[in-house]
Amino acid sequence: MFMGQIELFPLYLSFKVSFLATLLSLALGVPLAWFLARKSWLGRDWLDALFTLPMVLPPTVLGYYLLLAIGRRSMIGTFLEERFGLTLVFTWPAAVLASALVSVPLLIKAARAAFEGVDPNLEDAARTLGKGEASIFFTITLPLAWRGIAAGTVLAWARALGDFGATLMVAGNIPGQTQTMPIAIYDAVQAGRLSLANTLVLIITLLALVTLWALNQLNRDILGRGHSRD
Repeated sequence: MFMGQIELFPLYLSFKVSFLATLLSLALGVPLAWFLARKSWLGRDWLDALFTLPMVLPPTVLGYYLLLAIGRRSMIGTFLEERFGLTLVFTWPAAVLASALVSVPLLIKAARAAFEGVDPNLEDAARTLGKGEASIFFTITLPLAWRGIAAGTVLAWARALGDFGATLMVAGNIPGQTQTMPIAIYDAVQAGRLSLANTLVLIITLLALVTLWALNQLNRDILGRGHSRD
């Protein structure tokens, strides 16, 4: 009975939210990781700490901060509602923002390590040949760092897929609208629908195992290439 349209919606929404959250994390995380890896300035450690904070704060605290930022009484929420008639809270886009917030630190950490592993002498050599910074980034830095970025992307996607606390705070638990897999599991347990809960738990556990397996294969490839260069 769990294979009905309503019961499959949390799986569909979780994939949709995690995919869009990962794209958002990439758009924000990769440039920031490069900036942290290549630029040295007084406030760099504070900026790194700020974007690492979601890894140590409880998800409900992150959700509360996000609720203050995009709620109807916030500057952003008021602007969107008055200018465009849009409300973010208790919608699936709010779930995307929440998932991106909790997953982007994983991407930043992995991407920063990857960028720091690129030999700066290669970039300097390209500059002596007249290449611009954008050309250097896309033709030298990014190709050499892509495996680390890919590993961070996989971790970010998995974290976005499994978010519960922050998503529940800003998107709520609205069946057929904002109910993702983790929230559906919680809802099923609370309602005593253990068969459905077991099925959803099995699905998300298998997804996590496959993700970790893929990540291990990617890391093995990275280490293997590193040893071959040595």
